[in-house]
This record gives sequence, structure tokens and C-alpha cells, in this order.
Amino acid sequence: MPDLQVEKRDHIAIVTLDRPPVNAVNNETFVQIHDVFATLGDDRDVRVAIFTGAGDKAFCAGADLSPPDSTPRSERHPRDLTDPGYLAREAMWAIIDCAVPVIGAINGYALGAGLAYAACCDMLVASENARFGTPEINVGLLGASAHLSLMMGRHKAREMFLTGEQVSAQEMYRIGAVREVTAPDKLMDAALELARELAAKSPIAMRLAKESMNRIEDLPLREGYRTEQDYTTRLMRFDDSREARRAFREKRDPDYKWQ
Repeated sequence: MPDLQVEKRDHIAIVTLDRPPVNAVNNETFVQIHDVFATLGDDRDVRVAIFTGAGDKAFCAGADLSPPDSTPRSERHPRDLTDPGYLAREAMWAIIDCAVPVIGAINGYALGAGLAYAACCDMLVASENARFGTPEINVGLLGASAHLSLMMGRHKAREMFLTGEQVSAQEMYRIGAVREVTAPDKLMDAALELARELAAKSPIAMRLAKESMNRIEDLPLREGYRTEQDYTTRLMRFDDSREARRAFREKRDPDYKWQ
């Protein structure tokens, strides 16, 4: 795809946003992001994904603020005409709903839409030069406060949203949104190490675990835990679940067969 590079190796899909100079996104990019993450789950060999940006300047510096699209209205995506935010939202939901866990490797600015993409990932590692923020308020726009609230508490989210201020990777680590902060040249090593840890687990269990967490995230405790119990019952019907327990008892690595 023009704006995305996808590499698959050792059960890991590495998705790289490559749109110089700062990986800003437009409607065409939204469609590509949606299509990639919506279909990763179709490949049994993919157990985890890493989402990053090309270069070390920006993961994604937000929406492309170039002059408005000059494509004739008759040739534009129909949903873009009737609901201008549709394509951006669907790209984000595709990351959240991706069948496998998505690790965000944040290498530089994650602003606006870039922060939203980071928030949609399941886990984050960041380089020391990463910066997070929602500067839309400074250019006459709004957006991504809901995503901020996924990453931090109410007051910090409002502070960042209303001021447009950026915060460092270290601050995001301090509040628990980022798992690890690395030197820029060590970022992908850290992301791959985490990805390999996840890829070593049962691919069936990992997919059901992510799906269950997505479903219970906004549920009250009683309904959420009941839903999780239902998913556990589903998982225990698979041979891979029994193999995990056998391997644990026998003190060996499990041999998962997607059964």
C-alpha cells in the first residue's frame, strides 16, 4: 500500500506508516490502515502486530493539514461525503478490533490522530524522543479526548486536551500508559522482544483474550466478569488450552497446533 509497509516474520506482523515528512494521515491513509488491521486476523501465522512509523521524527504527527481534497465530489468515498469522520473512525476501530494484540512502537511525535492510534494499541513502547499530545485546539479543531481518557485519568486528559500541551514518553511511562522507554535505536528491539513473548503463547488464547477484554472494557464488574468466564469456558474446549496445562505440569514448552 502507498502509505503502509507490512512485513511478516516469526508470527509477527510489522506495520509501518511511511508518509514523509512526519507521517501525517489523510483519508486514503485511513482506508489503508483499516484494511491492513481488519485483515491481519485472517492469517493464522500472525500472532501479534507491531504498529510504528518510518524514521525517528514522528510515529504520526496527526491529520494532514494540506489544502482540502480537490477530488470531485462524485469520485470521493460515499461515506466521506455523508459522514466526514467515518474513515478516520473506522481506521481506529480496526486497530482496537484487530484479532491479534497490537503493540505500538512510538518513535517521535504521536499527536492528534497519532495519539489516537497509539491509544488504540494494546500496549506501547516508546523512544526517548517520543512526544504525545492533542494540539487540535490550537488549530481550530477538536478530537481524541476520548482516546486520552483511555490512557490516563480525567484531569490529566482534560489538561492535555484543553491546553494542547505535549508530554514526554517518560511522563506517559510514569502514569502507566507506556510499558517501556528506550533509546531511539533500541525501540524496535524492545517492541520485538515483547512481540515474541506474546507470540509464544497460544494464538487461540491470545485472540480470545483480546476479544474478551474489548467486550468487557466498559461493562460493570458483575457483567464483565461473567463475560470473561464465558470466554474461559470457550477457550477450555480447545486442545491448545489442554496443551498449555500439560506443558506447565511437564515443565516444557507447549506445542500449539490451532486445534
